[in-house]
This record gives sequence, C-alpha cells and structure tokens, in this order.
Amino acid sequence: MQRFIDGWHSPSLNKWMEIVTYGHYGFPLLLFPTAAADYLEYERFYVLDAIQGSIEAGKAKVFSINSINRESWLNDDLHPKYKALRQVQYNNYIANEVVPYIWNSCQGRFGVITAGASLGAFHCVNQLFRRPDLFAGCISMSGAYDIRGYYNSDYYDDNVYFNNPVDYLPNIEGWELEALRHKEHIHIVTGQGSYENPGASRRLSGILAQKGIPHELDLWGYDMPHDWPTWREMMRVYLHVKF
Repeated sequence: MQRFIDGWHSPSLNKWMEIVTYGHYGFPLLLFPTAAADYLEYERFYVLDAIQGSIEAGKAKVFSINSINRESWLNDDLHPKYKALRQVQYNNYIANEVVPYIWNSCQGRFGVITAGASLGAFHCVNQLFRRPDLFAGCISMSGAYDIRGYYNSDYYDDNVYFNNPVDYLPNIEGWELEALRHKEHIHIVTGQGSYENPGASRRLSGILAQKGIPHELDLWGYDMPHDWPTWREMMRVYLHVKF
C-alpha cells in the first residue's frame, strides 16, 4: 500500500502539523484521531490494515491528520473560551490548508468524506455540517456530539455554539441546509456494548431527521464496545459495502 508522510508549519495553528496519505486513487477520506492522539493512530491500531483492500483497489485515497484536542477540549487547565478559540483555529486549518492539500493530491476538487471514532467522530461531523461545500459526507463512529460535555462550566459563546452540532444544527437554514439535504453518505454508527453511548447517536439522528437531512443511523450490537476492534470492523464494512 502506497504511504507518504508530509507536513508543514500551519499558519492557522502556528505549529508544525503532519499528514499521512495512503493509496493512489479513489474518493478522498479524511481521518480524525480519537482523543489526544496523532496522525498515525489509525495505522497503529490496524484500521489501515482492515481497509487496505479498498485502498489498494483504488476505491479510497486516505488522509490522516493530527488532533489539537490536547490543546483544546481535553485541556482541563484551559478556560472554555480558549478551548473554543483553538477549535476555530483548527477549523481554519482544515478548511484553508488540509482540504486544498487533499485536492492537490487528488488532482481535482473532490468532496471529501470525513471519518473518525470517539472524539474524532465529533470532529468529522462538525466539519461536514459547518462546511457542506467542502465535504461530501461522513462515517462517524461512536461519537458524542454535545461538546459541552468536555468541560465542566456553564460558559457559552458563539464559538462554542458554532462548534456544537446539537446546538447549531436545529437552526441551520439556507444553502447549508439544502447542501446537507443532498448528501448521500451521512453515516452515524455506534456500538451498544461497553462504554458506548448510543443515545448520543440517536439524539443526533433525531435532529437530522427533523431538518430533513438524509442519513443512516446504524446501531451495532451489544457485543461491540467502545474500542478499536469495533472501529476496525466498522471501517472495513463501510468502505467495502457502502461506498
């Protein structure tokens, strides 16, 4: 499997950010790490092995990036105002740096499919719902979609609101809503085993249904815990069957 590591100093984040590309052809798939992990996490936990067949067959060209969660939502010493500001900077990094990099790698303007597990699932839906002009869909696995659960405070501002899908989605209108209503690949997937939170996926699905946004809510079994074997199998099935 073709593999290429790259990186640059991000002006949006003012730090060096790596990116790894797997494969040579296919629709672009952007992976967001879980929790405080890095751009090689999905490789270390054998997700790339699980989807290698789809990559080598030219079905998908996969890109994986670093998170900034340790500098934002998972930093207990940081006031929520600055957690949200760092998220805004990350959004700018994705939209203004990562997406053009992907387009250049794929030699064309393609709609990117986002994917992620756990906290990465929040990022993958947040990027899609905020910028449906840039992203074509998502594979969101075992997520929680109320970002206020990541800080113990009543603090709230526009940056929190516009990065909290359960808050801004019910009010989305205009071209953004119409764009989301034309997406064919919004997949909200969760297990129901240990440490999973299927209620969070049901809540997000309910909001999408109320807005008339087509999507799939896919509840896997009670034998599927919040862990890497679940996410490896989900990614394998979705790339093999759904795309």
